[in-house]
Amino acid sequence: MAALGVVVFAVSCLSVLGGPVTEEPVPLVIWHGMGDSCCNPLSMGSVKKMVEMMIPGVYVLSLEIGSNVFEDMENSFFLNVNQQVTQVCEQLARDSHLQQGYNSMGFSQGGQFLRAVAQRCPSPRMRNLISIGGQHQGVYGLPHCPGESSHICDWIRKTLNVGAYTRVVQDHLVQAQYWHDPLQEETYRNSSIFLADINQERSTNESYKRNLLALEKFVMVKFLKDSMVDPADSEWFGFYRPGQGKETITLQESVLYTEDRLGLKEMDKAGKLVFLSADGDHLQFTEKWFKEKILPFLY
Repeated sequence: MAALGVVVFAVSCLSVLGGPVTEEPVPLVIWHGMGDSCCNPLSMGSVKKMVEMMIPGVYVLSLEIGSNVFEDMENSFFLNVNQQVTQVCEQLARDSHLQQGYNSMGFSQGGQFLRAVAQRCPSPRMRNLISIGGQHQGVYGLPHCPGESSHICDWIRKTLNVGAYTRVVQDHLVQAQYWHDPLQEETYRNSSIFLADINQERSTNESYKRNLLALEKFVMVKFLKDSMVDPADSEWFGFYRPGQGKETITLQESVLYTEDRLGLKEMDKAGKLVFLSADGDHLQFTEKWFKEKILPFLY
């Protein structure tokens, strides 16, 4: 949901880290969060360089949604998510580096967007999906946003409070498309044009389930001191118990899991779901943590 918070990386000083090396490293696709861009040197640009230094010769595509970084940042607020996913699917299909498969890593809202890519676009094949702070059951609150976009955030908060599920807001405000009001579950299911669809909450699309099951690993990272995502349990596919906004339930307690609408129960039993945590606020992690927890899934 935001530009990368505090990333304690000294990219210029990184040495090549040990680990398995292949002649052709698995390519990596990165999707940034709200208010960020593909190439911000303090966030996605830093991550891209870090991965390239950790895995010599790896191809890293940091997605830019638009013709420049300003449009990329703007589109993270205002371009219909379904259009964004379609554009990304077309871009990945054209990229010759990705045709033998790729790993993906989404930051904040980029996590659920890349999951939509996995579900809707099985070719080229996504191997591992790594969601770092992604909100897979949506959000019910917008505590704060990137500082430079505070005026946008204020407007978004007011708009979501007034009419998140009106058609015009759904069509034009990204955050409304994964706004999940537990007090209005039926309205959410009927009106959400993105999240309710990819979570199979209106109808069943067997290809969504089949494509997600094809992943080797679905890695979800929850930030234990997250002050931005409400509720933070959404980062592990948990959410508020329906009908109230205080008590949360885990993925395993949810109807989505017990009915196995997405195949997550099957994936869980097969050891394909990986639940990781980071002891920090939203998108705050260290190089050491990344090396130990995330790097093994990028080979």
